[in-house]
Amino acid sequence: MRSREQIAALIPHQGTMCLWEEVLDWDADAIRLRSHGHRDPTHPLRSHDRLRALHLCEYGAQAMAVHGGLLARAAGEIARPGLLVALRGVELRVARIDDLAGAIEAQARKLVDAGDSWQYEFALHHQGVLLASGRAAVMLRPD
Repeated sequence: MRSREQIAALIPHQGTMCLWEEVLDWDADAIRLRSHGHRDPTHPLRSHDRLRALHLCEYGAQAMAVHGGLLARAAGEIARPGLLVALRGVELRVARIDDLAGAIEAQARKLVDAGDSWQYEFALHHQGVLLASGRAAVMLRPD
């Protein structure tokens, strides 16, 4: 999957708020993605001329959403929208990301699928250097 538009078809995030541009690979348990949009001066999460590392949590949550969308599509379904309800063990290793040349890559791995909720761990890297990691929980909206 090589375009933001293809990814946006799987998740509720649209336009520039769809943060991922490329799915590198995925399977039933995990996903890897890539994005260059963190350098865009019109990035929707940017403020005071900066994109702070805290926003990597949104990148991690959207990685979960893309994975859920791909799993649903593979099953002939449409993924239910979810609500991020918890972040745990988040470690940020940089203060900002808008000044990083090159792509950001993410890995997200499903830890728990309870039917109406998911828990994942995520890690985001830039040129092989860990930027952020943590765990996230999402509650899915009822059908």
